[in-house]
Amino acid sequence: MSKLKFIDRMAQGKISRRDMLRGAAAFGVGVTIMPTRPRAESVLTCMEWSGYDADAFYKSYVPKHGKAPNFSIFSTEEEALQKVMGGFNADVMHPCTYSVGYFVEAGLTKPIDTARLSNWKDVFEPLKVGNGVVVNGDVVMVPADWGNSGIAYRTDLVEPDYAANESWSIFTDDRYAGKLSMSDTEAAAEIVGLLLGYDKQKIFEMSDEELEATRPMLEKIVRNSRFLWKDNTEINQALASGEIVAAYAWNETVKSLKEQGIPVKYANPKEGIFTWLCGLTLLNKGKADEAAAYDFLDAWLSPETGKYMIESYGYGHSNRKAFEVADPKQVEALGITDPVKHLDNGILFQPVESKRNAKYVKLWEEVKALKQ
Repeated sequence: MSKLKFIDRMAQGKISRRDMLRGAAAFGVGVTIMPTRPRAESVLTCMEWSGYDADAFYKSYVPKHGKAPNFSIFSTEEEALQKVMGGFNADVMHPCTYSVGYFVEAGLTKPIDTARLSNWKDVFEPLKVGNGVVVNGDVVMVPADWGNSGIAYRTDLVEPDYAANESWSIFTDDRYAGKLSMSDTEAAAEIVGLLLGYDKQKIFEMSDEELEATRPMLEKIVRNSRFLWKDNTEINQALASGEIVAAYAWNETVKSLKEQGIPVKYANPKEGIFTWLCGLTLLNKGKADEAAAYDFLDAWLSPETGKYMIESYGYGHSNRKAFEVADPKQVEALGITDPVKHLDNGILFQPVESKRNAKYVKLWEEVKALKQ
């Protein structure tokens, strides 16, 4: 190989470092002219719910970093947890108060320095110190979005007696067999707990015997469900077409269907409606610059993101200023401006102790196998 050819191949990075050093000595090429391959900065990787990867959620992030993050979409937090424990390198995760503790317990998170978040000052104060936001004295999740888990139903397709007595029992009502859809979640056991008369704290602390007592109703719920949904677009379409008449749903489903002119209502079940608070957590398995992760969190906390959340999804946001800049008609339609009052009035999903939660999951996996 000629000296010029050697230098050309070296510049193109087509020879190994060892051969580069050997050739440099042979041809008298100075080490200082050898090219160094810059280490590419890792792109931020975020684990997100379906639909939450829209660029409207992180508008201020892209101008700073030149590109959007990579997203890994999950359908349940358990799925995301197992993926990270299996070696997946993610920087940011979007858990809820009831699930973030499992990531902490597994040693996958790192404390969040809220001083690095310019929008933290505008977060509703009580949300900053809530259970799941703070774990073992550290802020491990910045609260971002909140809303309900309830029952969306077609007012023109259910029997009149249901509209007059809204209840979670619709899922065990054989009149609607094959016309319902439960979410693929072990929270179904907590719903049955309510139907069995357990109070809103007991449903997260059921003993082995109490949990087993939910099995018959869980089996009926699975049998009555046309399908168990993982992505809420499934039930949006099925409710719109009339394929199903009722489903476990989030606020977004009702908002979306009403905008299409579909006669749908969000039930206020007599046993209680579930509420949730979710946010963003820093994982210690990521490869991206930590500053990028903080910029992503701060973008999510901005009032602009909150405005988009309220107007497009029908969910609440943790930044109080979001309610000031959002369309007043959309805020009025949401019917909620105080997340603390909203979360207190509902049944806030609570973390289930990890060993007990594994039993909830195991029961649900056994029961839903009836659909296979």
